[in-house]
Amino acid sequence: MASTALHSPSLHNPTFLSPHPSSLSSKTLSKPHFSPFTSPNTNLKTTSIKSSSSSNLNPISTFFSPKNQHPDSDNFVELSDDKPREECGVVGIYGDAEASRLCYLALHALQHRGQEGAGIVTVNDGVLQSITGVGLVSEVFSEAKLDQLPGKSTIGHVRYSTAGSSMLKNVQPFVAGYRFGSVGVAHNGNLVNYKSLRQMLEENGSIFNTSSDTEVVLHLIAISKARPFFLRIVDACEQLQGAYSMVFLTEDKLVAVRDPFGFRPLVMGRRSNGAVVFASETCALDLIEATYEREVYPGEVLVVDKDGVQSLCLMPHPEPKQCIFEHIYFSLPNSIVFGRSVYESRRAFGELLATESPVDCDVVIAVPDSGVVAALGYAEKAGVPFQQGLIRSHYVGRTFIEPSQRIRDFGVKLKLAPVKAVLEGKRVVVVDDSIVRGTTSSKIVRLLKEAGAKEVHMRIASPPIIGSCYYGVDTPSSEELISNRLNVEQIKEFIGSDSLAFLNLDSLRKLLGGDSPNFCYACFSGNYPVEPKEAKVKSIGDFVDDGLTGVIDSIDGAWVQGPRFRKAEEVGGHL
Repeated sequence: MASTALHSPSLHNPTFLSPHPSSLSSKTLSKPHFSPFTSPNTNLKTTSIKSSSSSNLNPISTFFSPKNQHPDSDNFVELSDDKPREECGVVGIYGDAEASRLCYLALHALQHRGQEGAGIVTVNDGVLQSITGVGLVSEVFSEAKLDQLPGKSTIGHVRYSTAGSSMLKNVQPFVAGYRFGSVGVAHNGNLVNYKSLRQMLEENGSIFNTSSDTEVVLHLIAISKARPFFLRIVDACEQLQGAYSMVFLTEDKLVAVRDPFGFRPLVMGRRSNGAVVFASETCALDLIEATYEREVYPGEVLVVDKDGVQSLCLMPHPEPKQCIFEHIYFSLPNSIVFGRSVYESRRAFGELLATESPVDCDVVIAVPDSGVVAALGYAEKAGVPFQQGLIRSHYVGRTFIEPSQRIRDFGVKLKLAPVKAVLEGKRVVVVDDSIVRGTTSSKIVRLLKEAGAKEVHMRIASPPIIGSCYYGVDTPSSEELISNRLNVEQIKEFIGSDSLAFLNLDSLRKLLGGDSPNFCYACFSGNYPVEPKEAKVKSIGDFVDDGLTGVIDSIDGAWVQGPRFRKAEEVGGHL
């Protein structure tokens, strides 16, 4: 497809458009009726939906049981990091004959955003074809599977979730059929009014198959009276509160939408043949040789079809509140996120740490991989050599069999190996991106001292985390966050370091300059841009107290209580 076919003069000037013009109204389905899609209990699922069919196939099912545990839980160690988790990444491609293969590669580039499930939906001759599976992108898809996904348009998704047989049915993209066609959706984010929306829909006769907030979006689209189809999406999104960066696929359109606050990233690019590409990060565009054009603006809806790209605005959006943790931890350093280089941000965070929290030391090391760039900045500013004092193993799976003779700090030792030649007899500064529960940090400090480090000084390239995230990040409940329970001196004693310093929140804001008001700092300050109206926060994945071992008994239907948290001013800076 020629590039001119996808060009629209309105692309950079979103049009404010009512989702309910009277001339476009039409009779519609009074309520969506989804029936469960059944498949064998395997790690792969294939779905095909004809857009003209009235059959309603929806590959969404019941969430995992909180009682599911590994059969050999006494001997298995779960190796999940003691870090907040980005729950997913999305991709959308329109107008390329190899759309599914390009989507596969783009999802591979976004693998760091979700490693436990992947899916791709394509449309060909009016049929939406879906393949989803558990595992890494390379494990879910093969040449033969991609051959089953012909078509020039596609959406894809990678996600974090929990272990268990029911997980497969929760892997996106979701595909659903209703009276006027079929739609596929891939969603990155979290809706804070999910429960009230679901209650309203259920009272009107909707039947839900999952606890996923994405299913709410499908129901809202189905009951909307707006026409044409993309205005149903606008109508649905206007009822959502919270974080959502979504891509939708129909038989003839690709639609990208971002919430009015722009919590989660979503960018647009274009390949040399004119194909339009959407992705959570620019690293996905780079791999498939798509040129980055711009972000999808907060509150914007982009509709791509044979006539080009049309830009609409959901509503006059407030001041953006983009997730600062994208620059601290989630995104790859080679990505441009929210218009800023992630690499340059992390390097600047490290330099600021060295300026505000100096300490006499012989060597600077990082907790790999996310602490490396900040450590480089710290070392350069401090004038101290940066060396690789911890080697990370990239070949460890989600679980590992521990010998019956228990090994202390087994999970950390599997992932991180100290280099004695770098550490022995040295005063060591260790730079990490964040501390969540603190138990992994204590194990790292102990590991370094056992390897001969004379002193260990922890430097954290983010402010203390005192609140759970309600906007698409999997964080523990607030009472599990060590900075919400202890001050910096107490945390230092807990982890056993000789000193500890966090990045100061006010200094971080000053560093970001004019962009500072456009970021969300809720996990550091407790001030939420969209106040959670419901008392629970969605949390899927790591519920163990040290991020490395444990069970998931604390889960209540995939939701954990969001308790009160300490004020940011109660949290100290460094010691």
